[in-house]
Amino acid sequence: MAKKSEQKVRVTLKRSLIGRKPQQRRTVKALGLGKIGSSAEHVLNPSIKGMIDAVSHLVKVEEL
Repeated sequence: MAKKSEQKVRVTLKRSLIGRKPQQRRTVKALGLGKIGSSAEHVLNPSIKGMIDAVSHLVKVEEL
């Protein structure tokens, strides 16, 4: 269970993965995203923040 002080974010895939590098495709899949419009909720920690930064041009991030 997440602590009350931990910040959660919703990550939504907004751009296509067609023509993207394999590393970016793997990062998006590791975030739990598949098709355009799919969303996943994560607790914001350094590893998730780094993954979001790597594919920031493909996703939309909302704080919860």
